[in-house]
Amino acid sequence: MSPHAAMRLCDKRVFWSNLRKAFQCLDRNIKRRYSGATQHNNELEDSTSSASNLSSSLKSRPVKERPGEHGILPFSAFLTDKFGRRHNYLRISLTEKCNLRCQYCMPEDGVKLTPRGQLLSTSEVLKLARLFVHEGVEKIRLTGGEPLIRPDVLDIISKLRTVEGLKTIAVTTNGINLARLLPKLKEAGVDLINISLDSLVPAKFEFIVRRKGFHKVMEGIDKAIEMGYNPVKVNCVIMRGLNEDELLDFVSLTETKPLEVRFIEYMPFDGNKWNFKKMVSYQEMLDCIRQQWPNLEKLQCGHTETAKTFKVPGFKGRVGFITSMSDHFCGSCNRLRITADGNLKVCLFGNSEVSLRDLLRSGASDEELLQIIGAAVGRKKKQHAGMVNISQMKNRPMILIGG
Repeated sequence: MSPHAAMRLCDKRVFWSNLRKAFQCLDRNIKRRYSGATQHNNELEDSTSSASNLSSSLKSRPVKERPGEHGILPFSAFLTDKFGRRHNYLRISLTEKCNLRCQYCMPEDGVKLTPRGQLLSTSEVLKLARLFVHEGVEKIRLTGGEPLIRPDVLDIISKLRTVEGLKTIAVTTNGINLARLLPKLKEAGVDLINISLDSLVPAKFEFIVRRKGFHKVMEGIDKAIEMGYNPVKVNCVIMRGLNEDELLDFVSLTETKPLEVRFIEYMPFDGNKWNFKKMVSYQEMLDCIRQQWPNLEKLQCGHTETAKTFKVPGFKGRVGFITSMSDHFCGSCNRLRITADGNLKVCLFGNSEVSLRDLLRSGASDEELLQIIGAAVGRKKKQHAGMVNISQMKNRPMILIGG
């Protein structure tokens, strides 16, 4: 055997040895949490159980029935956490690259990109998607970076459309390339479109995103409306001293257009120079809007929706608030994330990640992948990754998470 081959064999043995140790460390904790633990038991225990019990421990999690090809199937224990949250929504980042440099998303000097060979390939994206859908995921959202700059994005979407059990394919985009690609995106199977837009003033838009392109984004929004997307969701991160003075202008957009303008509280991530003074809370935004439209009415929303939605009577569209900082919605979270380099994140704010890419490339079986996924979901904290102060917690820049 050559030295190079011997080294690769050694690396693989070390990898699986570490994996077995991780199972041993996690097993007793997972088994305890699904054999009658209450929602308040969030502490880890020392482990003495063997890795062979992990599968049965995972399969003892609470389940909910879901429709399947051959009748009713239980919702996957691997995607159900200790608080009974069922994760049927998967966000997949297709790239770390972006053609904008938004202040809240990316450090001013950019980020160090992962080498191309370490990003998930098309076949790896599809394999993971099929695995999650088989376990109960019904909605997949493609994110980035900017997903529409990935050359094979249309191929990925069209193949996702053939995955049995997948009900919804969504895309979050900055809108720069949207008008040009939207006919093909719709033909490939995109059901929902979210477009980022943080200012209605072209010069301010360029200041926030550090690039030109305002008119292209507006063209993309109009194109989405023209092609029948309803509502077209427009994501706006509100930052004090920058764009909070445009709240009423954004709400006015919903008078004649079928938009859902969603105001997002400014959140802390590496490199975005977050501080509490920059954050405009949901309640402050709501009070401002109600001064202009005192009859603003709250709408009913689904249990797992992230946005609190409102409507001005008589307006065609609506507005929403994503209140991650001031009024979290962790208790109903049904989302998991896979980063462009193949890491599973069970919480947006958490810095804990598990490499599914490395497992795939080491030849792991579906069952082995599910054991790791189930263990990660089992460690998910009750709220905000268990952080006392999330602004001080080390995490990736938003651009590398897939926001």
